Amino acid sequence: MTRLSICIATFKRANYIAETLESIVPQLSDEVELVVLDGASPDHTAEVVAGFAARSPHVRYIREPINSGIDADFDKVVRHARGTHCWLFSDDDVIVPGAIARVLTELAASDPDLLVVDAEVRDKDLRTLFEPRRFRFSGRRAYGAGDGDALLADLGDALSFIGCVIVRRSLWLERERERYYGTLFIHVGVLLQAPLEHAVALGEPLVRIRIGNAMWTARGFHIWMFLWPELIWSFADFSAAAKARVVPREPWRQPQKLLVWRAYGVYDRGEFEARLAALTTTGESRWMRAIARLPGRCAHVAVVALLTARGHARASSVYQLVEGSRFSSSISRVVAQFGGFGQGARDDG
Repeated sequence: MTRLSICIATFKRANYIAETLESIVPQLSDEVELVVLDGASPDHTAEVVAGFAARSPHVRYIREPINSGIDADFDKVVRHARGTHCWLFSDDDVIVPGAIARVLTELAASDPDLLVVDAEVRDKDLRTLFEPRRFRFSGRRAYGAGDGDALLADLGDALSFIGCVIVRRSLWLERERERYYGTLFIHVGVLLQAPLEHAVALGEPLVRIRIGNAMWTARGFHIWMFLWPELIWSFADFSAAAKARVVPREPWRQPQKLLVWRAYGVYDRGEFEARLAALTTTGESRWMRAIARLPGRCAHVAVVALLTARGHARASSVYQLVEGSRFSSSISRVVAQFGGFGQGARDDG
């Protein structure tokens, strides 16, 4: 019997997916399969995955004729899976040695509807460790149908990363899914649309998240200011206080957040007119327009300086801003280094 299917939906990640698969394939067994669904990648993803399929009979590769988007592709790969549980995994991160065995042990012991595992946050080369964990706790926590607020408060932020999620396949298939196509977080929609009878969180970092290579940066303002909060606040079975622990209902009303997105180069006058102008008061529109008009390189240097000054907890934010902004410059890099860029991080290489 296949107990666990590791399900990857991929698109144009040939330069990273080999490292992901290398971390998984040696841990496969008769109980565990790896299913890779390729959304019609135009690069050499097929050749990369074929090499791993030749090494292991537990690897299956499915290539779609067209790209249907990340949500639909994850839905498809779960439907192709054969395991009782599916580990929804990303195509550029890695699992740590022994992670699959640890997950199998928990599945055998508690048979949860949902298992969420902790993760480290590292740079795009996976050498520098920025955050040793994403959970605010260590150890094991269990949640029943009446513990929705506790689950959301503890795990809501972590659930934005799909690679931490192991879900019972039958639960996935019996819940609404197409409603969440286009949200970019179909797994959150499936998991939180109704109470979960039995969920478990393991405060053990079993995944290494790679940051600094996100494909979503250009759409970041729309995703994190609108799509993500709208999704979290759409769930009826959670209190406003629990939802607010994850994300404010309208984060775009916070000047500091707009300033950060201006520094990334994805909030500008066009975004203001397209997304905010019709939603704001006259007073709000003045400062929102002012931020949108700030010179990008100046905004970038200012935000980098402010974030580095906050020290350890912001090191990953500074790294992503320096690596991901179109306004990044030699000046902002010097400011980041002078202000403590990477402070609190360590190089494991």
